[in-house]
Amino acid sequence: MNITDVGHLTSDADTGEDKMEKAAAEKKMSAWELAAFYTKDFFDAMKKLNVQRPDIVCKATDHIPQMIELIEKLEKKGYTYKTSDGIYFDTSKFKRYADFARLNMQQLQEGARVEPNPEKRNPSDFALWKFSPAGAKRQMEWDLPWNGKGFPGWHIECSAMSMHYLGSTFDIHTGGIDHIPIHHTNEIAQSEAATGKPFVKFWLHNEFLMVYDEKMSKSKNNFFTMADIEAKGADPLALRYLFLTAHYRSKLNFTWESLADAQRALETLRERMLEFKAANERQKAADAKKAKAYEKEFVEAVNNDLNTPIALAVLWRMVRDATLGNKAKYKLLMKFDEVLGLRLKDVKPAKKGKLADEVKRLIAMREDFRKQGKYAEADEIRKRLDSEFGVLIEDTAEGTKWKKKTK
Repeated sequence: MNITDVGHLTSDADTGEDKMEKAAAEKKMSAWELAAFYTKDFFDAMKKLNVQRPDIVCKATDHIPQMIELIEKLEKKGYTYKTSDGIYFDTSKFKRYADFARLNMQQLQEGARVEPNPEKRNPSDFALWKFSPAGAKRQMEWDLPWNGKGFPGWHIECSAMSMHYLGSTFDIHTGGIDHIPIHHTNEIAQSEAATGKPFVKFWLHNEFLMVYDEKMSKSKNNFFTMADIEAKGADPLALRYLFLTAHYRSKLNFTWESLADAQRALETLRERMLEFKAANERQKAADAKKAKAYEKEFVEAVNNDLNTPIALAVLWRMVRDATLGNKAKYKLLMKFDEVLGLRLKDVKPAKKGKLADEVKRLIAMREDFRKQGKYAEADEIRKRLDSEFGVLIEDTAEGTKWKKKTK
């Protein structure tokens, strides 16, 4: 996984400010401090979501020599040209440029996909390296062979680092669908122009995450952080469960209601898992055959382009199968969770005399619904606390109070 800590400009046209320098000035931090802060914040969130950390996490600022070497290779092969503000890749020299994103180069007008730059030979040409503006002192800049000081373009970073660690051709490259027409198209062009070899065998592009039916974006200020999720009393693994309910190539619409539904499903799954684990039964001979059939279905779903919604459907069908023994169900859940990553094996029964974590989260979620005036949703949680956990809720002038039902 690479960390883009320099070179990602505010415009896809290779114009505007470096996002790191701009944000650092706004937050009154150095660009280096800002990069370290958000890198740590990202991996803290990934840990809570039970996303395994890659073996190699590489920062763009640590790989400037590899980028310069790749640009020099492209320069020797005649793919580059120099303008007053940088070194550019000439997309007209790479004949397969339009293939990946199925671009219509004749219809691609200057300013349609990117903003105009009078020095560019073609509208789709992109910066490999940007020169530091005259009279300006950047926090992140390096000496280079072409023209004093400067910094890399966003696209060259990804190619240089991925090929440095994985070779000229590697198997899988992931990213969002918004990267197809520009970023990934440019990665392919510069990489294959330099090596003469295929860059990537398989591309996995995820669809947009929607928030209340709108595309999530910083400009709309409709995004939530892990701190927001936890402040609502939600378990981060409920968010992971929610992500698993949609195929990665399908849009997922986030709402607090959908997260609450995911939380309920996860809690139910944990409860059933604990029941299966505690079951005192002798394994039936027929269970092994049924379990093998469920496992086959689950693996086929996952192997079919990571179809996690189908995999979850197989899981729930197995959980509800009255003809399958509980011990067999428990073993299957443990196997399935090696893929789903919901940490089911870490779930422990609630200690007597203590309020279970999931009950605390439900109470907090109910409080939030009440503050939003969503009384129907709040009442649903109240009923569930009563029926499933034996917890009675009372709203008083001093706040919400709870007590366990007496038998």
